[in-house]
Amino acid sequence: MLNLNVSFALLADWGTNMIIIGLMFVVLLMLVLFGIVAFFFRLWIQSIWTGAGITLFDLMAMTIRNVNAKMIVRGKIMAVQAGLGDSSGITSKALEAHYLAGGNVPQVIKSMIAANKAKTIQLTFREATAIDLAGRDVLEAVQTSVYPKVIDCPPRNAKRTSLDAMAKNGIQLKVKARVTVRANLQRLIGGATEETIIGRVGEGIVSAIGSADTHSQVLENPDLISKAVLSRRLDANTAFEIVSIDIADIDVGENIGARLQADQAEADTQVARARAEGRRAMAVAEERENLAEIENARAMVVDAESEVPKAIAEAFRSGQLSIMDYYSLRNVQADTDMRKSIATSSNSATSTQK
Repeated sequence: MLNLNVSFALLADWGTNMIIIGLMFVVLLMLVLFGIVAFFFRLWIQSIWTGAGITLFDLMAMTIRNVNAKMIVRGKIMAVQAGLGDSSGITSKALEAHYLAGGNVPQVIKSMIAANKAKTIQLTFREATAIDLAGRDVLEAVQTSVYPKVIDCPPRNAKRTSLDAMAKNGIQLKVKARVTVRANLQRLIGGATEETIIGRVGEGIVSAIGSADTHSQVLENPDLISKAVLSRRLDANTAFEIVSIDIADIDVGENIGARLQADQAEADTQVARARAEGRRAMAVAEERENLAEIENARAMVVDAESEVPKAIAEAFRSGQLSIMDYYSLRNVQADTDMRKSIATSSNSATSTQK
């Protein structure tokens, strides 16, 4: 009987302990729930009052997924207050996905609100997130689409302060232009940037000036440049749409044509001098060759004259020439030399008298 009473006492103590443990678990659970509710209470109340439609469980799930719940709630509230609900694609799930992808949620929401207020810009949430994830500033793009942007051509930080081009008459013109562009949101992804616009406009201005017959035509009608450049559709495949091209300044530069002609004349002169020098060198070389031939002929004459005494001696030895014949030959030679000297002296006297 005593053992039975002890067993009942132990069972009563065990039951009491289980009840106490259960109550402690319930209290702990309630404290946890109270802490969670207290932590998200402000965001949850804001979501309910503004009609954002984000529940307490959604906030808890965002925390578990390591999502900034405060950013998502505020973004959704801004969209709802601006009249952009779930029908426009701005849902809490979509905002979470964009946040997890590394996007800028507030920037996207602001750009959507700005496009919606403008009434003339068609921008979907998918396009806005794609532009943001592509690394472009989607809010700046919307602002540029609403309020056109002015681009200097050439840029202010460029090494050259003007675009230099030459008309057909050879006169150089220095031009500064301003290009007004508006962002094209549908071509913003994959479209060329401002640098391409500046390059194309500069090319068009140089081509337009080069097509003018004289520089005075361009100075009289600078709008000829603008019309010629705009007609070429330079904004194709770019992220912008060219609104207007205005010539801010135009100055007359150097006479490039005259300078080129002078340089060409100088080059022709140098070529002619080189050719003349070549001909003179050839003439000097030919003269020296002739002198060498003359000296060679004289050497041959001397060589031939050296053979005469040998021939006379041989004639003496062979008996073909006698002493009297030799003296007669010498007398003839002396008479011939005398006649030559007389003729030479008379010719020199005659030339002196003249």
